[in-house]
Amino acid sequence: MKKKLAAAALGLTLAFSMGTGSVFADSSLNHIVNNTIGVSYKTGGTTTNGFDCSGFTRYVYQKLGLNLPRVSAAQYKTGTAVSKSQLRAGDLVFFNTLGAGVSHVGIYIGNGKFAHASSSKGVTISKLSQSYYANRYVGAKRVMSTAKYQAAVYN
Repeated sequence: MKKKLAAAALGLTLAFSMGTGSVFADSSLNHIVNNTIGVSYKTGGTTTNGFDCSGFTRYVYQKLGLNLPRVSAAQYKTGTAVSKSQLRAGDLVFFNTLGAGVSHVGIYIGNGKFAHASSSKGVTISKLSQSYYANRYVGAKRVMSTAKYQAAVYN
């Protein structure tokens, strides 16, 4: 029950943070992410039984019909670089949390927030502006074509 309440509360946050009205609230991306909020962290995890960060992003993108490499450093080598000011829902955001290159990844959901599998909280939503993430931000990549983006965000 506690997990369902937390997921519902975070789901509302996600729906309101992604844009205006219900355009984003009913999107495929929003639905997939909402269904994973609260899933526990598991090193090497790639399913709803437990995710690590890159397992989470890979899972979400597979549900959208796209294949991503398995680890965050390899995911960082895909797609097109995007500046922080040009982020849109569905872009991958990358961080250096271990002191040596890309070691964490999440999915930008809009309004300065991203969904990710946190080793301390499981799948959750955080702000890019939080000092921990702001100080470790490496960059972002757009891996969805315009057509895939429109299908994922507007359907």
